[in-house]
Amino acid sequence: MTTFVDPGAEGVPASMRTEEHRPFRTVLLATDLSPASAEATDRAIELAARLGARLLVVNVMDNRRVAGPGTHGRADQARAEREGLLLEIVRRAKAGGASAEFLIWTGEAAASLLAAVEAEQADLLVVGSRGRGGAGRFLLGSVSDHLVHHAGCPVLVVRPGDAEVG
Repeated sequence: MTTFVDPGAEGVPASMRTEEHRPFRTVLLATDLSPASAEATDRAIELAARLGARLLVVNVMDNRRVAGPGTHGRADQARAEREGLLLEIVRRAKAGGASAEFLIWTGEAAASLLAAVEAEQADLLVVGSRGRGGAGRFLLGSVSDHLVHHAGCPVLVVRPGDAEVG
């Protein structure tokens, strides 16, 4: 179980009331809109609502290879399809009590997500993982692994089957 401390809460020691320990104001959800990222989406929505934070849902479109959910052959078709899926996540988040919006970035996934974290001043990055082991990461590369090592904020990696926030 993860515990978050609100530095402004009554009873929190003065030593924890620094900018370094500020509450999470922006939770950035990095999603590829695949079934593997569904649990990360649920966790990010729940965390943002519980923390009173803004949820920023970010999807990256690599124009070198238009890929993702659905069938499309052009970038404009891919973007339109993604916008509909991202709007649905935003609606779910708002229904769950979180303030939410989405962005579509263009470029390579890991680099674009790191840029989004910085530009949007994210306090927490939530990302899904397909649950591959070390050998899978070595052979296939891993966006979540790269983000853990290079993001300028804490990263929560949600693996398939992770328990709910409690």
